[in-house]
Amino acid sequence: MAAAAWGRRLPRAWLRRCGPDCPRAPRAAGAPPGTRPSLCCRSAGPGRGRHYRAALCVEPKQPLAVEEVGPRPVRPHEVRVDVHFCGVNFADILVCRGQYQEKPQLPFTPGMEFSGIVLETGADVSTVKEGDRVIGVSGFNGMAEECIIDQKTLWQIPEGVSLREAATLPVSYGTALLALEHRACTQPGETVLVTAAAGATGLAVIDVATNILQAKVIAAVGSDEKCQLVMQKGAQSVVNYSQGGLKEAVRKLVGSVGVNVVIDTVGGDVFLEALRRERERQAEGEAGSLQETRRGTRSCGPRIRPWTEGGAKLLSHPGCPLFNFLRNLHINTCLAWEGRIVVVGFAGGTIASVPANLLLLKNVSAMGLYWSRYKEQNFPIFSRTLSSALQYCQQGRIQPHIGAVFKLEKVNDAFLHVIQRKSTGKVLISLK
Repeated sequence: MAAAAWGRRLPRAWLRRCGPDCPRAPRAAGAPPGTRPSLCCRSAGPGRGRHYRAALCVEPKQPLAVEEVGPRPVRPHEVRVDVHFCGVNFADILVCRGQYQEKPQLPFTPGMEFSGIVLETGADVSTVKEGDRVIGVSGFNGMAEECIIDQKTLWQIPEGVSLREAATLPVSYGTALLALEHRACTQPGETVLVTAAAGATGLAVIDVATNILQAKVIAAVGSDEKCQLVMQKGAQSVVNYSQGGLKEAVRKLVGSVGVNVVIDTVGGDVFLEALRRERERQAEGEAGSLQETRRGTRSCGPRIRPWTEGGAKLLSHPGCPLFNFLRNLHINTCLAWEGRIVVVGFAGGTIASVPANLLLLKNVSAMGLYWSRYKEQNFPIFSRTLSSALQYCQQGRIQPHIGAVFKLEKVNDAFLHVIQRKSTGKVLISLK
């Protein structure tokens, strides 16, 4: 579908004058489940402020609409933020397709992370005040000119860090810090392999591993341009999976020692091969045993479909260099003895089944990281990682990379930019 088609607007019927009890009136952006303030009502009640623009997912797998929505009052523990920038994440695309773990009630506004300035605070708010610069983790309502959010999921932006730069930190650097420090327990001098290394999370992993943890990084990317970028960002070695000779290149890089940590954002066969190589080395000369192992461990889960019919495919078709790399590379990566592989996503379109025998043979650990779940299950660690990211940014120890910035009315172009693998680093939506 042409990018222009993604800019369709909601029918004017959505904006007809009606009350909050109208059955056709959807929830206002940021309203909790069970409430139905009059999104379609054009006149705001006392103290409700101005209408503001928001990106709305009205129907799964359809282009987002940008329309004015009605505000609601802040509750005692809530804060109203004037949003300046909002990050675009793969999770936003999945949730708008109805394929994410969380399924917000329709219509909803995507956007997991944002930066902005506090406009209003509830009676019980003590952590921020009007005029403060903040980043927020909203959980799918950040792509709007205003966002109402609980005070505990806001962090003040320190002096010297811009709103634009701060908006890149929550998801990408929160994921990188949790994956490398909390889950993999990466030590100085260890070798870290990161897949899809030129993406927002990949570059954040390179940044944190190299400049915070003093680890060595091998970056896997898909073009010469991306090779140059990841080397500039601190990767010690790079693998270009769009070119031939990859088996030899990877073998030369890791040798028989292997890598200590793999941060995998791709999933599918790259995950399996990261576990399998040591078994292949041990099984050399054992007739038939390796082939049997391969046949028993290549099962993959459901394949992610394109976001819209006729739209750009994800990385799950034979014409994609990354797909061919993952499918055809027999010796891809190598986990060292007691190595750790952290799964943080499935951008490759397939979900691998873990071959438990390889975990045993290599004494390795395979673990997952669902970043946003820490907000509910272990908030102190979640909060500490974001505070650390802000501090590292202020100190100049990390350098977030912004690949593209789109205006709100171009939100569908921004989604296509990510889906078509044109993006490097973080993609932002500018609300100003």
